[in-house]
Amino acid sequence: MKKTTFVMVISALMLVAFIGCSDDKNPVNPLVDFQPEIVNNTDAFEFQATEVVEASGVVMYDWENTGSIASINHSSSTEAGSALVTVYDANNHQVYTSGLSASLNEQTQSGTSGLWRVRVDLSNYSGSLNFRLEKYEDTPAGNNQ
Repeated sequence: MKKTTFVMVISALMLVAFIGCSDDKNPVNPLVDFQPEIVNNTDAFEFQATEVVEASGVVMYDWENTGSIASINHSSSTEAGSALVTVYDANNHQVYTSGLSASLNEQTQSGTSGLWRVRVDLSNYSGSLNFRLEKYEDTPAGNNQ
């Protein structure tokens, strides 16, 4: 009886050690302490985190874009480090990449509509992160419907 209990205890300890040392497939969000605000709607994605201090890591979000192009608006304030935003279309082709800046309005390259991926890479970043992606709507001049 004692031998069975001993084997069970050793087995349980080995399981705990294995789980504790396993490769984490979902690393902790480097912005979790800064309470990021994410609005993720079809054709409109917004990302904001203020008063970020020395954050490093990667966060990724899936975003539904029914168009083939998106407009991106930057409005970040970097005190230290860097933040890079990269956007991939539904076929996982990179359609945009840029360091976040204080004021920038651009368009992505044309891609496949559907589920796009937004990736933010932080390297010892301090400051406020803010950007917005929207489905690009090209309205001809004088056509105000």
